[in-house]
Amino acid sequence: MPELTLRGRAVSADRALIMAIINRTPDSFYDRGATFAEEVAQQAIKQAIEDGADVIDIGGVSARPGPEVTVAMEIERVVPTIEWARDQFPDLVISVDTWRHEVAEQACLAGADLINDNWAADDPEIIDVAAQFGAGYVCSHTDGLPARTYPVNRPQFDDVVAAVIDDCTRLAETAVAKGVPREGLMIDPALDFGKNTMHSLRLLRDLRKVVDTGWPVLMAISNKGFIGETLDALIDDRVVGTLACTSIAAYHGTAMFRAHQVRETRQTVEMVATIAGTRPPARHRP
Repeated sequence: MPELTLRGRAVSADRALIMAIINRTPDSFYDRGATFAEEVAQQAIKQAIEDGADVIDIGGVSARPGPEVTVAMEIERVVPTIEWARDQFPDLVISVDTWRHEVAEQACLAGADLINDNWAADDPEIIDVAAQFGAGYVCSHTDGLPARTYPVNRPQFDDVVAAVIDDCTRLAETAVAKGVPREGLMIDPALDFGKNTMHSLRLLRDLRKVVDTGWPVLMAISNKGFIGETLDALIDDRVVGTLACTSIAAYHGTAMFRAHQVRETRQTVEMVATIAGTRPPARHRP
């Protein structure tokens, strides 16, 4: 089961870990700015912890193309929330969702433990920041896409699983070589990023190969486009599909899930872990 050390904070469990999404953005693809306001974001953090989150992931820029968000604007959005969360919950594991080294540095100064970089070191200096602070770092696969872009053409791979493994493990070893603690590194296949629906489904089907690299795997599945295409489901009708994918990925050995629905995801991974034999039932009749 997952064992990570993120900036000196050991985090482990008898089931997959849950990373709760807290978007300080007005244009997130799923919540459409529901937690953009500071006070609402704070309440969302409290609720996520109550619902069973192990990690809180705070982001200030939507991953999809949209209005420009400057470095200063992104810092203004995420740093006060991180400072508040660190003050209110001293033992909480806090992640910052950013690809910019300047934002990562200010987030770590404010108390972040993990840098969740969705864009595969598009800004190479972000790895140096993780090393400087001894923070955790997520190595994602984007097939070379620059930050906040969609592929112009439909992506093509000879073997998408092999491509993900090669790129993510290479980035992880680069991070170790630069001084990022090995025990704080994760790899993220980044479903939907530079991939079509068939690629994302193939990665889920063969996820054990990614897990078998030995690097802890973070899966960001929650309500994504490949689920919508698979089920012909609109954005507000993808929770069941998300949890189905979560079950498969958890059984294959995923270490952490990035989730909008924290309570439902926590129950899903607990059920899978109990079936797999790593977690006892909460109660049972003899």
